[in-house]
Amino acid sequence: MTPENKSGWLHLTMLLLDIPFYQSILTQFQHTSWLEWTGTISGFICIYLAAKENIWSWPVSIISVLAYSIVFYESKLYGDTVLQFYFLATAIYGWYFWLKKKSTNDKPVESIAAAQWLYIVAGVLVLTILLGLFLKTYTDTDVPYIDGFCTAMSFAAQLMLSRKILQNWILWIIVDLCYVPLYIHKHLSLTAVLYFVLIILAFIGYLDWRKTYREQSH
Repeated sequence: MTPENKSGWLHLTMLLLDIPFYQSILTQFQHTSWLEWTGTISGFICIYLAAKENIWSWPVSIISVLAYSIVFYESKLYGDTVLQFYFLATAIYGWYFWLKKKSTNDKPVESIAAAQWLYIVAGVLVLTILLGLFLKTYTDTDVPYIDGFCTAMSFAAQLMLSRKILQNWILWIIVDLCYVPLYIHKHLSLTAVLYFVLIILAFIGYLDWRKTYREQSH
């Protein structure tokens, strides 16, 4: 690369860094707590292992859950805070359920029928409204219904993941798309980056699990 090209790239980089949004993101990264780093790194590893159907995803997820329960509480994301305790319970259950499936040689991946989506959608909508009303009335959060929706979607997705249901990845893709701007709003930029990567991992997880499901169905 010539000195002129290097100068051009440097100039472009400086222009990008002059944009207030990017400056804000960089500032947030500089003030990221060790708890958020812990939750982010273990969360990334957890989802990667889950996509590969590796049972070690569950004990790793417990580390992420414990770290994020504190991070979210301090950020006034109370729905997500409570969700971490649910994640903790389902991590223990998922660990047991996956071990049981492995020992009994059951089919590793299941799929739901189209009609069952109606129950999932209805359940998420009802839970979103209830959580949103509760958070708006009894907490000081500024995003009650968004927090409620993400919590409700995560609740359903995590339960489906623990039961090794293929479509859990579809719910994760949707909710992660919502979480990215929410975490940026809450000055949790590192977590926002994690969830952006999780969108990609969830898509890969869906493809891998769908392949496994099709192979075991023959």
